[in-house]
Amino acid sequence: MLIENQHPNNRSIMVAVLGAPNAGKSSLINYLIGTDLSVVTSRAQTTRNKFHCVFTIDHTEVILVDTPGIHSSNLEINKRMNKEAMDGMLGVDLNLLLIDITSNIFPQFEQFHKRVSQRVGFKLGPTRVVFTKSDKIERVEELPLNEIVKEAKKLIPEIEGYFVLSSVSGDGIHTLTGALCDMAKSSPHHYKDGAMSNKNERFFVTEYVREQLFLRLKDEIPYEVAVTIDEYKENYDRETKTSDKVDISATILVNRPSQRAIVIGKQGSMIKEIGTSARERIEKFLDTRVFLKLHVKVSPKWFKNNMVLEEIGLFRAEDSARVWHRR
Repeated sequence: MLIENQHPNNRSIMVAVLGAPNAGKSSLINYLIGTDLSVVTSRAQTTRNKFHCVFTIDHTEVILVDTPGIHSSNLEINKRMNKEAMDGMLGVDLNLLLIDITSNIFPQFEQFHKRVSQRVGFKLGPTRVVFTKSDKIERVEELPLNEIVKEAKKLIPEIEGYFVLSSVSGDGIHTLTGALCDMAKSSPHHYKDGAMSNKNERFFVTEYVREQLFLRLKDEIPYEVAVTIDEYKENYDRETKTSDKVDISATILVNRPSQRAIVIGKQGSMIKEIGTSARERIEKFLDTRVFLKLHVKVSPKWFKNNMVLEEIGLFRAEDSARVWHRR
C-alpha cells in the first residue's frame, strides 16, 4: 500500500536477500536497518519466514525481503521454508545473492541455481552477488572474484555484478547502499516513517523466544521447537493513554518428552534462563515492560503438522505432503 501526500523526490526499491543458510543474510539486514530486528545465531536455518525490513536514506525507501536459507531437504517444514525463500523473489526489483566468502564458493552458486531451476515457470530477475564475511579473509582483494562471477554468470545469467562486504566491520556497506539508491525508481513510499517491518509485534516475540532456544540448546533440539503466542495483552496507563506493560503467554512446542525436560532444565533453570533473556530482548524491541510466561508442550512431529506450520506462517508448498493433523 502506498502512502499518500509524499515528497515528489521519493524513491523506492524492493530487494530480496537470498543465499544458503548462514550466508549472513540476517546480519546484513540488521546492519542496514540499524537495529537487531532479524534473529542472528551461529546456527544455520535460524530464519524460517520471509518478511520485510525497511530503512530510508534521504528520500529513498529500501525494502529488504529477509528470507530463509535455500537448502535441500525432504522434510515438510523445510519444503515450506524453501517456498518462503522462493516467494521472496517474486515482485522485487533486485535480488541480492549472498555468498559466504569463507566457504567453498562455487557450490553455493550451484545450490542456488538448482533450487531456482526446480521451480516450474519461475523467472529470476536482476541479481547482484554479495560476497559476505570479508573481514575474515586476509587480502580479500587478491581473490579472483571477477573470474568466479564470470563463471557463475554462465550458470545464472541474471547476475549483473557483485559487492564485497562485511556486516561486522562495515567494509563495503556504503558501496552497496549507494548502488541500491541509484537503482531505486521514482515512487511513493510503501511504509510510513518509522516503520521497520510488515510483521507485527507478535511475530517478533516468537522470533526472540526462538532465538534464545537456538542460542542455549544443543544438537537438533532448536530445529525441533516452535513458538506460538497464546495471549498478547497491552496494559495502558490511564493518564498517558500509552502502553506501560505487555502481558505475553507463549507456548514452546517440542517433538519429544525428552526435549521438554531439556528445555525446562533442572528445577526449571533452563526455561527461566530462556524466559529472562527473551523478555529483555522483547522489552528492548517494544520499549515497554513485559511480563512473559512460557509453557513447554510436547507436540509429536509438529513439523509435519499442517495446522502448526500454518500457525507459524509456513504454508503449503508445491511439493508438500498431505498432512492435515490437529494440533
